[in-house]
Amino acid sequence: MENSKQAESGQPKAERGAAVALKYDGQRAPTIAASGMDDIAEEIIRIAREHGVPLYENPELAAILARLDLDEEIPDTLYRVIAEILAFAFNLQGKTPADAGAQTE
Repeated sequence: MENSKQAESGQPKAERGAAVALKYDGQRAPTIAASGMDDIAEEIIRIAREHGVPLYENPELAAILARLDLDEEIPDTLYRVIAEILAFAFNLQGKTPADAGAQTE
């Protein structure tokens, strides 16, 4: 999500697994903006933190999303869970998902 990422778990780096960044423009389903394992996952998390992007930890969901290709829309079966995560992430920033299209890159 652009706004949902795998968060720091306190586990050793090698055991962390996947990190996924989602992009949501308010017009279509969220898409995979970045995805990686291990060191790449660490870099995704670092960049998210650097830019103040809220992080959400869910290893099972991250593993599912990591199987998707970059720019691929999330599957219908995950809409509800991703919508809840996005709504929470937007709320943390004092925004709503309706503000997604107004965000600057």
